[in-house]
Amino acid sequence: MFHDDLPMGAFNATHRDCGNVPFYFSCRPRLIDGVPDHYVTLAAPVIAYWALCMFFHYLDTSDFKWLEKYRIHESAEVTSRNRATRAQVIWAVIFQHGIQTALGLAALAEEEEFVYNHEPTVQWIASFIPGRIAQQVAYYTYWWAIPFVQLIFAMFLIDTWQYFLHRWMHVNKWLYRHFHSWHHRLYVPYAFGALYNHPVEGFLLDSVGSVVAETCTFMTARQTMILFTLATFKTVDDHCGYRIPFDPLQFMTANNADYHDIHHQTIGIKSNFAQPFFIHWDVILGTRMTREEMESRKYKKRDKEESD
Repeated sequence: MFHDDLPMGAFNATHRDCGNVPFYFSCRPRLIDGVPDHYVTLAAPVIAYWALCMFFHYLDTSDFKWLEKYRIHESAEVTSRNRATRAQVIWAVIFQHGIQTALGLAALAEEEEFVYNHEPTVQWIASFIPGRIAQQVAYYTYWWAIPFVQLIFAMFLIDTWQYFLHRWMHVNKWLYRHFHSWHHRLYVPYAFGALYNHPVEGFLLDSVGSVVAETCTFMTARQTMILFTLATFKTVDDHCGYRIPFDPLQFMTANNADYHDIHHQTIGIKSNFAQPFFIHWDVILGTRMTREEMESRKYKKRDKEESD
């Protein structure tokens, strides 16, 4: 959490304030001994990406009959309709992760190795709250409300950055032809292709947007790790090619694999720009398309072609 303009006692390096902290907090100066937290923050989303991709690859190559009803497209469509090979996709993602890591090393400063004394900050917040419950309110404000607001606001910033830049890359024909068309070589999305982008787009859309969100919300390295990892899981899941009702990432918001798949289809390519968390910009600006609307347009187009 941000620590600007807080009482000096909050930075007491010798005070180990671990007696009254919530379950999610670790008092260790470093989560992994000998490894600075900002290195872990950069490694976590990369590991998360490949781990979740391998899980969906296992499902793609399995013979589970029960899984067929959850596939958005038939397996044969991946090779017949996509214009990029799996090897091209994987190498492009590896390059993207290299750029992402380099930017992170430049943007995320190593935090000093000390144990932060949280109690003075909690007391500082309590000083603004009247009544007997001041301590309890201050405690939950510091440990729960502020981190939650930071996370939601960071997600909103990422969505805003990606929506408008993503939409611009569709509206501007030059940008689409030279950059964003790479990603749309995958008419049938699959997990490995979540970050299959032109390097310039990957840098601007994904990497810079995430750093902007982290910077504007004053997150610590550990909070940033949660944000980046969650965004990575969500991005991979949105391209997984499965409509799975028991997947928590798919029912947490309406922006899921089925929603984003519509954007990858020819008839929906100018719709559903929102990614990776919410769909509010699509709703507000009238660019949302449902599966029912897409199928209706398909039938109308087909009927028109047959009548001609």
